[in-house]
Amino acid sequence: MTFKQKIKSHYQNLLSEKINELRFMISDLAQDAQNDAKGSAGDKHETALSMMHLEQEKLNQKLAEIIAQKNVVDKIDADAIHTKVALGSLVQTNEMLFYISAALPKIQLENKTIIAVSPQSPLGSQLLGKSIVTPNDLLGLGYVKEVIFNHYPINLHCIERSNDYHETTLNKVASATALR
Repeated sequence: MTFKQKIKSHYQNLLSEKINELRFMISDLAQDAQNDAKGSAGDKHETALSMMHLEQEKLNQKLAEIIAQKNVVDKIDADAIHTKVALGSLVQTNEMLFYISAALPKIQLENKTIIAVSPQSPLGSQLLGKSIVTPNDLLGLGYVKEVIFNHYPINLHCIERSNDYHETTLNKVASATALR
């Protein structure tokens, strides 16, 4: 099994467990509501039933979100090799890997940290279709990694370079080479 297949499998198992857990909780709430309906009456009973129904609605909404995330992960072809960042790509930085899939918890696998990023997230949408090869691409990912890893309250925005990386003249947007 390749590393990317292991990541996909890990997330599928994680999501399946969460789906089963939520279904069990919803079933328990439905059964509790049914049992309460048999022998109680009055304002307290009605309030308790309303609270159970609200909780059940929240759990059903969460279940729908998790199922949608699992559907995204299930669609990924873990054997595909991408020349540009796409759904299912694994983008590597020095210490961390970004898995373009769905917004899922950070995991550790084979002593590597993997952060699952949704293609619709600010980072994911900026990475899609890009080739991560230039030094500035890698530097930018390093900054993103630090913001995520350290939970800094920073909103990240990608700005497309409008000049050559090693331009020697000072312009409105200067390269590091020109600044030196």
